[in-house]
Amino acid sequence: MHPSQTVGSALPEHALNVAVIGAGYWGPNLARNFHASPDWRLTTICDLDAERANRLADAVGGAAVEGSVQALLEDPGLDAVAIATPARTHHSIAAAALAAGKHVLVEKPLADTLAHGEQMVRLAEASGLVLMADHTYCYTPAIQKIRELIAAGELGDILFIDSVRINLGLIQQDVDVFWDLAPHDLAILDFVLPQGLRPVRVSAHGSDPLGAGKACVGHLVLELETGAMAHIHVNWLSPTKIRQLVIGGSRRTLVWDDLNPQQRVSVYDRGVDLGTGTGLAERSQSNISYRLGDTWSPALPEHEALAAMVTEFAASIRAGRQAQTSGGAGVRVLSVLDAATRSQQAGTPVALPTLELESAS
Repeated sequence: MHPSQTVGSALPEHALNVAVIGAGYWGPNLARNFHASPDWRLTTICDLDAERANRLADAVGGAAVEGSVQALLEDPGLDAVAIATPARTHHSIAAAALAAGKHVLVEKPLADTLAHGEQMVRLAEASGLVLMADHTYCYTPAIQKIRELIAAGELGDILFIDSVRINLGLIQQDVDVFWDLAPHDLAILDFVLPQGLRPVRVSAHGSDPLGAGKACVGHLVLELETGAMAHIHVNWLSPTKIRQLVIGGSRRTLVWDDLNPQQRVSVYDRGVDLGTGTGLAERSQSNISYRLGDTWSPALPEHEALAAMVTEFAASIRAGRQAQTSGGAGVRVLSVLDAATRSQQAGTPVALPTLELESAS
């Protein structure tokens, strides 16, 4: 479904009632931004740990506390829920919320399996409700600008993508490094590429040098429909922290360095130009020229990504449309993660069929 297509009836401009399910690592960030947003009224914190839920409720203005998801969903005045629980629980909670007529926001990854994610999207579409993936990076000023530059043709045709996300820990108990770190990079690529993330082939190579029972270092290669190649390096064992994305185009190359607040995005007018000849003989060394132009860094507005994300969640509900990071975007990310797992198991690249659910981000 295209973003311009409706998923339900448009709602009036009033504050929407939302509950945050999960008061652990990510839930407090969501609760804080919902509480601060004029679009939302944070009514409830839901968590099995009553003490933890009460601490968070007190920190965000005294929201109510509920220990049961079922009891929470019986509230007829509740418009939406934000799920910040372990990935293995996302499907069951989201399915129950959608069945209860609530709009749903889910932290990454959308689900623990591709099949679960696809079912969640189908449930939302059948109910005319918004299912949104909390792909937080997509709402940062830098990633929004990158999307804008690519859409405007500033980079030209995309030739290659190289992404690095490495740091020391945290080694997860239930997922490997691909499922833990790569969703960020995959969500960014799905957001900035004009046609979304639709690789035709995926190859994953993981290493477990610690004997942890899962890949702690990984390299993911995506062959895109255009012939371009995207490479993602993820690593739990690096003593240095790097979050960097290079997108090379036929006109310009862009570099995003998330750890450089003074210059997060740089655009390089540098590259390689080939002669017009099409045969191997014509493409000799003398036909190759190197372009060395200017480098510039676009000005970026200042805003918190999560604040923009909760604003988009409300806007999509009110307009009855898909969110920018829809359930379909979450499924496209899951399709690559699923292929990465199968590629590791088989030791060969895995071809990706066209997804049945092609909801655009």
